Amino acid sequence: METKLNNRKIILLSRPEGMPTEQNFEFREAPVPDLQEGQVLVRSIYLSVDPYMRGRMSESKSYIEPYRLGEAIVGGVVGEVVQSQSSLFNVGDKVIGILGWQIYNVVEAAALRKVDDTIAPLSAYLSVLGLTGLTAYFGLLDIGRPLEGETVVVSGAAGAVGMIVGQIAKIKGAYVVGIAGSDEKTQFLEKELHFDATLNYKTVDNLSQALEQVCPNGVDVYFDNVGGSISDAVMNLLNNHARIALCGAISSYNSTDGDIGPRIQTKLIKTRSLIKGFVLGDYADRSSEGIQELGKWLAEGKLKYEETIIEGFDQVPHAFLQLFKGANLGKMLVKVNEPQ
Repeated sequence: METKLNNRKIILLSRPEGMPTEQNFEFREAPVPDLQEGQVLVRSIYLSVDPYMRGRMSESKSYIEPYRLGEAIVGGVVGEVVQSQSSLFNVGDKVIGILGWQIYNVVEAAALRKVDDTIAPLSAYLSVLGLTGLTAYFGLLDIGRPLEGETVVVSGAAGAVGMIVGQIAKIKGAYVVGIAGSDEKTQFLEKELHFDATLNYKTVDNLSQALEQVCPNGVDVYFDNVGGSISDAVMNLLNNHARIALCGAISSYNSTDGDIGPRIQTKLIKTRSLIKGFVLGDYADRSSEGIQELGKWLAEGKLKYEETIIEGFDQVPHAFLQLFKGANLGKMLVKVNEPQ
């Protein structure tokens, strides 16, 4: 079936050196290809922009292959089926998948999952019920394993993952400390999400001393979203048998001169601490468990989430770059269309 639709996509034009700029991206137009049997045409509604995408823009070896120059960048997308050559989906179905930064995506139906906007807003499937919520759930509960009364410290605590981590830790009865980069964010964490204590790392005179004051009983669990000097300071407060879930290191993603800091091996040995890096793909076979638990806490009012939504397909590169300036409270999304 021939289609007259015209597509717009955002490709990676060049590999960033240091902080990416809008010149690393390019908008291109092309006709939407015809559907083959088993495929559907998805019209994007929300696009996800995430820090991990920066790593894929470089050629260095990682847990996932780098983006290819000249091809559309891919990430989490929620959209709606507008044409279908598959028995799995009907026109009008809302779906989620790892799709291109495009207005339209032609995709194999088996690569998509249907979502229900009567249970939660569509955007939630890219935040609290999606990649970021599941990252928080598995990283904290499988690696951090907080016990009642223990101290849990979360860096990047006002980000999409961090705020969910802190709330789950509170559900488990922990004392929760959040580190963020503005007074607005720390006030949100305390007043809206009921973190026990917070720190604005940009305004404290001495981060190590400030951490010691808000963690009088040391640190049992550290959920690390940022790396760098913040994590260096947390390491000094580890209790025996502490657990560190290493989720991200956004402080160094755009570094061009290496990420050099204190050596932590001796501290880990002395405290018999566990540090483990992870990615959400490690838990792919347990995703339904995480979605079910997160959905239950959401329905019970035990879990809140925040989103920073920028509107317009033209704003996608800008929204991505804003992540590295800490402009987002919660999940950063771009709304590119209204549902039909």
